[in-house]
Amino acid sequence: MDSLTSNTMLMLQRSMGFLWDKQTCILDNIANVETPGYKTKYVTFEESLRQAIQSAADNSKPTTSMRQAIAGTEVTHHQAEESTRMDDNGVNITEQMVELVREGYQMQYVMNAISSDFSLLRSAING
Repeated sequence: MDSLTSNTMLMLQRSMGFLWDKQTCILDNIANVETPGYKTKYVTFEESLRQAIQSAADNSKPTTSMRQAIAGTEVTHHQAEESTRMDDNGVNITEQMVELVREGYQMQYVMNAISSDFSLLRSAING
């Protein structure tokens, strides 16, 4: 299987999409830190991906099922119910800033992995 259509590359693409959605939610939370009644938004991906991969591994054709499981896993959007302030705003700005930095490192790691895969492919093409 070639590098461009491998499960690894598909997983990196899906991870980057998740990280993009996560960054959007965090930035929305930060932008609304002073909005009365605003509840913190967050996204998840890992649990639904784990379940899809487990189901695919139990299938009779795990290779084909794995690709479909990775491609079909969706990002889940949630909204927190608790509020921490008198104005019913649920955003903890310190927590959101830490998450933004963490997400930035995760995005950098995924980009480095994608770049590494393309560098190997470029080396193979150039000889």
